[in-house]
Amino acid sequence: MLRTVFIFTLLLMTSTSFSFAQTREEKVRQDREKVESSGYWIYNDLQKGFEQARQTKKPMLIVLRCIPCEECVKLDEDLMEKDEHLKPLMDQFVRVRLISTNGLDLSLFQYDYDQSFAVFMLNADRTVYGRFGTRSHHTLWAEDVSIEALNKAMQGALNLHADYTAIKASLKGKQGKQPDVASPEQYPLLAGKYRSTINKKKNVVKSCIHCHQIGDAQRDFFLRNQKSIPERILFQYPHPKILGLILDPKEKAVVKEIIADSIATQSGFQKGDQILTLEGQPMLSIADVQWVLHHAQPQDRLTAEIDRKGQKRDLTLSLPTGWKRKDDLSWRVSSWPLRRMVLGGAVLEELTPDERKEVGLPPDGKSMALRIRHLGQYGLHATAKRAGFQKGDIIISFNGKNDLYRETDILAYGVNELKPGQKFDVTVLRGKKRIDLPLPRQK
Repeated sequence: MLRTVFIFTLLLMTSTSFSFAQTREEKVRQDREKVESSGYWIYNDLQKGFEQARQTKKPMLIVLRCIPCEECVKLDEDLMEKDEHLKPLMDQFVRVRLISTNGLDLSLFQYDYDQSFAVFMLNADRTVYGRFGTRSHHTLWAEDVSIEALNKAMQGALNLHADYTAIKASLKGKQGKQPDVASPEQYPLLAGKYRSTINKKKNVVKSCIHCHQIGDAQRDFFLRNQKSIPERILFQYPHPKILGLILDPKEKAVVKEIIADSIATQSGFQKGDQILTLEGQPMLSIADVQWVLHHAQPQDRLTAEIDRKGQKRDLTLSLPTGWKRKDDLSWRVSSWPLRRMVLGGAVLEELTPDERKEVGLPPDGKSMALRIRHLGQYGLHATAKRAGFQKGDIIISFNGKNDLYRETDILAYGVNELKPGQKFDVTVLRGKKRIDLPLPRQK
C-alpha cells in the first residue's frame, strides 16, 4: 500500500544528504551532477524533452522546482525511482526537470506561481493533460498533496494519452490565454535584472527567477500603469475549500467533506462524489479543479460531471459575486510586497473569540480585530515600526473601515483602493487605549 507521505516532509528528509556546510550555490551544482549522472531525467532542457516525446510518442512529465530556493520543495529523483508504484508510471513518460523559470514559456506553463512544486503532464504537441501541485499553507501540505494523489494523476494522464484522439477536444480548456509577456524576464519588474537562462558558470542562485517572482511581476504590471489589480491576478487559483469543497489529498478530485451551508452544498455536492469533469475538462488533481476556478467569472455556472456510488450525474456549481475574495492571501510568499505597500511591513493575525472578549470586543467576529504579530525591521518593511506601531497592537479600524476582518481583506483593499503616497489613519488598541497612527500607502 502506498504510504501517505506528504511531499514536503519526504523531500526535506531526503535533502539531508546535502552537507549543511554547503553554500546554496554548491547545492545547485551538486543537484545537477546527481540528476545528470543518473540519466533518468532530462535536466533543464525542455526542447530536448519535446523532441524525445515526439520521437517516442510518449507523454511528458515536467516537474518545476527551484533548487536555489531552500524553502522550496525539492523533488528527489531517488525517492521517485524507489517508490514501487511511481517508478513504473514514470518510466512511461519523457521526464524533464526545470529548476528555474528563466525563459519559461508563459503561454504554456500557467499555474499558481506561489507553488514550490508543480507538475505538468503534456502531449508532445503541447496539449496539457493535467497539472499537479496545490498549496494553501506556507509550510503544511497535508491538506493538499500526497504521493498517492500524484500516482493517480499520472495514471490519469496515461489513460488520456492512450485515448488522445478521442478526448483531445475536452482538453482545449486546459490551455491558457496568451499572457501579458512571453517569459518572466520580459516583465518590467524583472527586465534587465535577469536573463532568459540562469548563469551556469557562476551566480546560479542570484541569476534564477523564482516562481513567486512571476506573481510579483504580474501585479506590478498593473500597478506601474496605475491600474487596479484584477481579481484574477490578486486572487489566483482559488482553493476549492472556499466553496465548501474539501477534496481528498490522496485522490484526484474526490469530495472528502462538504462544509454546511456552503456554495458546494447549495450546488448539490455530497461526500464521496468524484469530480470526473469540470466545464468539460477531465480532472486529474486538485490543481486541475483550481485551474477551472481560476478562469471562472463572478456569477458563472460551472458544469460538473460526477461519479456518485458508481452512477454518473451532472451538477451545476453556481458562483456568486465576490466568491474569489473568500480565498486566503496571507500564506503566499508573493504577499510580502503587498504587506510592504499596504501595512508598512506589518504581519497580522486574527484574534480568537476569547482574546476578543479579553480586550472588550464582541467575540462573534463581527468587528475588526487584527493583532500585529510581526513588524519588519529594515528598509520600507520597517515603515510601520517607524510610524509608531508596536508588536501586539490590535487594529480595529483601517482608513475608517472596520469591516476588514482578515489580513487578506486589508491587503486586497489597500493595494487597489489606496494610492501610492496617500496617508491614512489606522486605529489600534494598545492595552486599554485607542490610538490613531498615520501610515502611508507605499509603492
